[in-house]
Amino acid sequence: MSEADSTDTVFVLNAGSSSLKYQLVRPASGEVVAHGLVERIGESSAKVVLIRGDDTKEFVGEIADHRAGLAKALELSRVQDRDLTSEGITAVGHRVVHGGPKFYKPTVIDDDVIEAINELEDLAPLHNPVNVLGIEAIRELLPDVPSVAVFDTAFFHDLPDHAAAYAIDKALADAHHIRRYGFHGTSHEYVSQQTAEFLGADPESLNQIVLHLGNGASASAIEGGRPIETSMGLTPLEGLVMGTRSGDIDPGVVMYLRRAAGMDVDEIDAVLNRQSGLKGLCGENDFRALTERVEAGDADATLAYNVYIHRLRKYIGAYMVSLGRTDAIVFTAGVGENATKVRADAMAGLENFGIQLDAERNAARSHEARIISTDDSAVTVLVVPTNEELAIARQSVQALKARP
Repeated sequence: MSEADSTDTVFVLNAGSSSLKYQLVRPASGEVVAHGLVERIGESSAKVVLIRGDDTKEFVGEIADHRAGLAKALELSRVQDRDLTSEGITAVGHRVVHGGPKFYKPTVIDDDVIEAINELEDLAPLHNPVNVLGIEAIRELLPDVPSVAVFDTAFFHDLPDHAAAYAIDKALADAHHIRRYGFHGTSHEYVSQQTAEFLGADPESLNQIVLHLGNGASASAIEGGRPIETSMGLTPLEGLVMGTRSGDIDPGVVMYLRRAAGMDVDEIDAVLNRQSGLKGLCGENDFRALTERVEAGDADATLAYNVYIHRLRKYIGAYMVSLGRTDAIVFTAGVGENATKVRADAMAGLENFGIQLDAERNAARSHEARIISTDDSAVTVLVVPTNEELAIARQSVQALKARP
C-alpha cells in the first residue's frame, strides 16, 4: 500500500548509457501525468520525446549528455499547457541497478550516497555509472527537489544464506562482496504484492513464483511475501536465457575462451552480456520477430526459442520444490505479459503438478491483471502487469517521510 498523499508528484528517472526514460507520476493514484524518453545521447541525431495525455512533443538533434537531454525534455514541457516543474514535484526517484551490500532500502541521495554508488562500479559496470549520470543531471536541473535511489537488488537483500552464498572460497567471497544479489527486485516486489491484492489474499499466506520476462529476464520464489530464491546473481547475467545475455553457463567456458580463443576479459564480458542469449543463438532478440521466424519454420530461431523455454521450465520446477507448496505462478514484463505462446509452452504438461492453463483465458488480450488458469487448477496462474515506475515513486515518497 502507498503512504503517498494525493498531492505528491514524483519524477521517476531510469538512466541508461545512451538513453533516459522518465515519468511524472502521482503515487497515491498511480496517474501518469507525463512520460517520455531521450534516445541516442551523445549523437547528432538524438531524439527527445515528451507525452502528456494526447499531446506529444518531439525534438531531434544533438544532445551532448544526460543533463542536456533532461533539460530539453523540460523545455518541451514549457510549450505545452504546463511546465513539468509546475506540477509540484515532491521527489525524484531513481532506478539504481546495484546496491551492493550497503544499500537495501530506498535511500535519500546526498554526495556521500553518490560516491558510494560509484564505488560499486565493479559490480555493475554497465549500469551504476550511468545511473549516477542521471542523478547528477537532475540534481543540477532541480536542485531544490530531493532525489531518492531505489535499488534493483534491495528486495533480495535478505535471501536465506544458503540461497545467497556461492560455493567458492569464503574468504575471497567476503573480501570482494561476492554473493547472489538478484535484480528486477522492484518489479518482483510490486508484482507479488499486486497478485496478493488481486486474489484478495494476505501476502504472508501466499507462495508465489514470479517470472519477469523481458529483454532481461529473471525468476523469483516468494514465500509468505519474502523472497527465498532468485535467478540473477552477483550480476544480471546469471539465470534465465535473455535477449542478449547467456544466463546460466558453465564458468569453465570463460577460461576456455581465454585460452582457446585468446579473448580477454572485456571481450568475453561483451560476448556473454551483449552477443548471447536469443541474439547469440539466432541473431534476433526482439521476441515478436523471433516468434515470426519460429512460425515460419526457421531452424535457428526454433532452437533459440526451445532453449529459452527449456531454461524457464527448469527454474519453475526448481522453485516449486524450493517452496514446497506453490499457490500462484505469475507472468509479468513485456514478454510475460504479451507472449501467449511462451506462457502456454512454459506451463504445458504440468497437470500432474496441479497446473492447468485455460487456453481461451491465456489467449485473451488485456492490460489488466488476470487469471489464465482453469477454475479447478490447484495452482493459480496469472498475468500481472508490472509498474516499476509507480513502485519507485511510492518508495521515494516513503523514504522522504521516514527521514528523521
